[in-house]
Amino acid sequence: MPADPILPDALSRAVVSPKTYANQATMDETFARIRADYPLAKTQLPDFEPFWFVSKHADILEISRQNDVFLSGEMPTTLTTKSVDQKVRQQTGGSPHLIRTLVQMDAPDHPKFRHMTQAWFMPQNLRKLEDQIRKIARVYVDKMVCMGGQCDFLNDIALFFPLRVIMEILGVPEVDEPRMLKLTQELFGAQDPEMNRSGGELEDEQKALADIQAVLMDFFMYFNQITEARRANPTEDVATVIANATMDGQPIGAFEAVSYYTIIATAGHDTTSSSTAAGLYGLIQNPDQLAAVQNDLDRISGLVDESIRWATPVRHFMRSATKDYDLRGQTIQKGDWLMLSYPSGNRDEDVFEDPYAFRIDRTPNRHLAFGYGAHLCLGQHLAKLEMRKFWEELLPRLKSVEFAGEPKLSEANFVGGFKNLPIRYVMD
Repeated sequence: MPADPILPDALSRAVVSPKTYANQATMDETFARIRADYPLAKTQLPDFEPFWFVSKHADILEISRQNDVFLSGEMPTTLTTKSVDQKVRQQTGGSPHLIRTLVQMDAPDHPKFRHMTQAWFMPQNLRKLEDQIRKIARVYVDKMVCMGGQCDFLNDIALFFPLRVIMEILGVPEVDEPRMLKLTQELFGAQDPEMNRSGGELEDEQKALADIQAVLMDFFMYFNQITEARRANPTEDVATVIANATMDGQPIGAFEAVSYYTIIATAGHDTTSSSTAAGLYGLIQNPDQLAAVQNDLDRISGLVDESIRWATPVRHFMRSATKDYDLRGQTIQKGDWLMLSYPSGNRDEDVFEDPYAFRIDRTPNRHLAFGYGAHLCLGQHLAKLEMRKFWEELLPRLKSVEFAGEPKLSEANFVGGFKNLPIRYVMD
């Protein structure tokens, strides 16, 4: 490793640019070079506070398992420019966060808020939902049959199946699902000119911030109504749990409640749809893998994990150090900001043999797509269950499948994935 731990400007610009993440080859080449030559290095870009770019699987694990040393809530939890950070803090009275979900929390609040809904997402509770999830999966597989052998797998199928599942769990009426999907895409697609609320390139970052604030306000207004309804008439859903939750004997704040709804209503489906689409993409590119899993459906679990590794829908989270810490021969100083690069960690040659290959037999598959440590994704078991049920329904009926156009990835350095996946297919 070079004595100077500064990441060159060209590579620094690449890791912050949303356009890098819209091209898989560019992303892979950028991160491979960084892992080889600058595995732990600091960026020095004028429009961002300096931050360490953490590219290696082992380093991401080491940081993630120490939530008392590397905090989520003290600085922005996602990559933010200096000017946007300043504007947010002015509007929030000093907080770097427009929203306060589990992602932005540290102890002692984080474990308390996580515990509120954790039981809903544990395997023993999800087993009760298996039949319902399978029925929903069958609806969308049947829809593929009715579409006459051609569809946009992402926008016609993969987006809607996990959306229907999580909205049922949350308690959002089916009639409101299109609204939830649109808001989610505007939030996570804020950097993509085809997906953001303004519908074009946003050269003015203050305008981009205003768009995100408007999307969050729409979520807040909607879920405030849900809170009032569930407090007046409790039902058997997660919304009721959140609406009536208490913290230290007092009802949780409206801001925290609405934030909680929002993270479940967005991350609860978007990342699953991205991973499902990535799975089909991988199978089309590798017909031998498709044949293998169709001949032995017990391989579906391997397909699910490899799809999630390959997709890595969450591109990064930021952390800040509470004390000086030595890592990979460098001293991270108290107050330093760090960017954990999950796509890079999930292609790390030191952990994954042939990391750029899509292999459903990859065992063990120690991917980082769900995070690690205290912030391990709350919905990981649900996501895997949904994908497993979907493939169990689709694969026995799928006779052939191929691309019907060029798939595109979204421009997003935070949460991203395919924004279309046109296919032709033959089904029973």
